[in-house]
Amino acid sequence: MDSQHPPLETLQDIKRMMERSSRFISLSGWSGICAGICALLGAWAAQQRISAYLQVRRNGRTYHGENDYVSESAATLYSDLIIIAGITFITAFISAFVFTWLRSRRNGTPMWDRTVQRLAWNTILPMVIGGLVILRAIELHYFELVAPGCLIFYGLALVNASKYTLGEIRYLGYGQLILGIINLWSGVNGLYFWAAGFGILHILYGAIMWWKYERQR
Repeated sequence: MDSQHPPLETLQDIKRMMERSSRFISLSGWSGICAGICALLGAWAAQQRISAYLQVRRNGRTYHGENDYVSESAATLYSDLIIIAGITFITAFISAFVFTWLRSRRNGTPMWDRTVQRLAWNTILPMVIGGLVILRAIELHYFELVAPGCLIFYGLALVNASKYTLGEIRYLGYGQLILGIINLWSGVNGLYFWAAGFGILHILYGAIMWWKYERQR
């Protein structure tokens, strides 16, 4: 009977080999943790900048007329927030890449093969489309849609890409979607929802993934 059926260990090895060929399993929990920390720091910096802008408006300062000053300061605020968002994204991306590259080396899995290409495409496509939608919302001055838009399209990207990497990432996507949908009816709190989704959820996800797959047993 035993000679006709491979032992359990052999079946598990076969399963791991199939997963390696069809899924990118070297995502690091530390990537999620660092991305979450970067997001929280970026949200804090954005909140400080917005608070400074509101304080100026409350003080009633004028510069060649109130309307001219408010328009100029609003344009500066917009530029500063774009810079903060860019720095936050670049820092989070670099940290995520470094930790994933290190884990990929330890696991002996390639960082760029057919599976990773499919993962990248299924992640980038919804995010690019979402970015275009958000840019249009900004042009139309629908600023209250920026934060929920980021959360919703990012959540869709994660769910879409989950079939090419660790399945648990879809739950991170579901969390982003839920927060984004709730934020659609609570636009004034967008920055807090953004921080919760990109910051806290990433840290929780990263900690769970580290505990499940990377900690020393």
